[in-house]
Amino acid sequence: MLYHPDKHRDPELKRQAEQLFNLVHQAYEVLSDPQSRAIYDIYGKRGLDVDGWEVVERKRTPVEIREEFERLQREREERRLQQRTNPKGVISVGVDATDLFDRYEEDYEDVPGGGFPHVEINKMHISQSIEAPLTTSDTAVLSGSLSTHNGNGGGNINVALRRVTSAKGWGEVEFGAGDTHGPLVGMKIFRNLTARCFVTAQCGLNFSSRGVRPSCTTMLARHLDKNTMGYLQWRWGTQSSMNTSIVRDTKTSHFTLAMQLGIPHSFMMMSYQYKFQDEDQTKVKGSIKAGFFGTVVEYGAERKISRHSVLGATVSVGVPQGISLKIKLNRASQTYFFPIHLTDQLLPSAVFYATVGPLVFYLAIQRLVIRPYVRAQKEQDLEKHRESSASDIARKRQEAESAVLLMQESVRRIIETEESKMGLIILNAWYGKFVTDNSQRHERAKVIDVTVPLQCLVKDSKLILTEATKSGLPGFYDPCVGEEKSLKVLYQFQGVMHQVLSPEGEALRIPKQSHRIDADT
Repeated sequence: MLYHPDKHRDPELKRQAEQLFNLVHQAYEVLSDPQSRAIYDIYGKRGLDVDGWEVVERKRTPVEIREEFERLQREREERRLQQRTNPKGVISVGVDATDLFDRYEEDYEDVPGGGFPHVEINKMHISQSIEAPLTTSDTAVLSGSLSTHNGNGGGNINVALRRVTSAKGWGEVEFGAGDTHGPLVGMKIFRNLTARCFVTAQCGLNFSSRGVRPSCTTMLARHLDKNTMGYLQWRWGTQSSMNTSIVRDTKTSHFTLAMQLGIPHSFMMMSYQYKFQDEDQTKVKGSIKAGFFGTVVEYGAERKISRHSVLGATVSVGVPQGISLKIKLNRASQTYFFPIHLTDQLLPSAVFYATVGPLVFYLAIQRLVIRPYVRAQKEQDLEKHRESSASDIARKRQEAESAVLLMQESVRRIIETEESKMGLIILNAWYGKFVTDNSQRHERAKVIDVTVPLQCLVKDSKLILTEATKSGLPGFYDPCVGEEKSLKVLYQFQGVMHQVLSPEGEALRIPKQSHRIDADT
């Protein structure tokens, strides 16, 4: 009724009313049609934009519409398969820095430049894999690796064909060749036995100059409760073993308890990881592992440093392994690993520098490089988003301004009614980004006046807003795309002043006693 062109005599208001009335009419056409309404109720506006609905038979139930939507989505996924390779890679560079702590000064007295510790790279490993979807159920995987240690190295290449046989399982056949192990043929099977239990089995034959070496691995896993998994693994071959473990993973922690009996290693291991509920997804962890080979204690932390990068550092202290510092960087699907061996002995100085050194280095890099880079990246992404949505925001702003003009007469009548019974009067209302922190005083507040639109929504001395974004309300638009927004309202009820600041995405109901402004204020 507010936007109907016949309600307005002024030619300019009539033209603006026609534009807004057309939007209302489009919404009515969607919601009045059972099929399109079912699509909108289930999938929102994006469901109406999916290609293919025009050929769908009319008069279908919501369940049938859901199935049809999923079918169209699967077809879109099939078209994307040809463009998806899911590359994964690992680069590991081992560093021998024992000369920093284990050197003998007298050995370097007569050597030119002997006063400087000798640090060298003693091993490297590079591996890469890509997937090539053949059909929706068949995938080919190509992988390869190269390794070198103290001047000796080798490599291998593998090709695997994986088929998803059903919703409960899949199978994989693998062929490989290399200069260290010879040709390889293997097979792997995964199967869900029940809703809470699954099993994997892997068998292989390795052909080398020493003959054929068969191997077999089987693992049984079961959900013990919502957050706990139990594993039982048996491995047969040149290094046979039996392993059992319990893993508990929750929102705030990750705990693992494992035991292995085997040749040549038997051990027990316990690890715990605490997950901070912060924006950077910080995690601290510690573990202890003891067996026939000795005892190793590890502790470390990892943190998200950008949208796709996670940096972690772990200190390993063991007997007889010595002390090592392991630095790992995950960048999307690529992993960069740098194990640095510091000393073969248990030296307190090595433990201290391995712990404090990376922490100081990280804080310096975080302050001087990472934070400025992330801030610049966010500003760049926000600017791109603003540029891409500039025309849409301009259109919505024009629609909001037109709606405010068309609301004037209705708002005047609402105010007269509310004043007659000392009801709810919106004195001032602003929507957008408010700058209140002293550290942000250099920033400019980005708000719009929404006094008229809010007063228009008042009914029977009440104003109720849902949790939906407020920029979609009549007479509103987004004045600061991509930034946090709030709604600030100064209103009068029963002759008393009230004020409230409501964050975006929160429901608002006024009047409320808690919004009342004291007389002193």
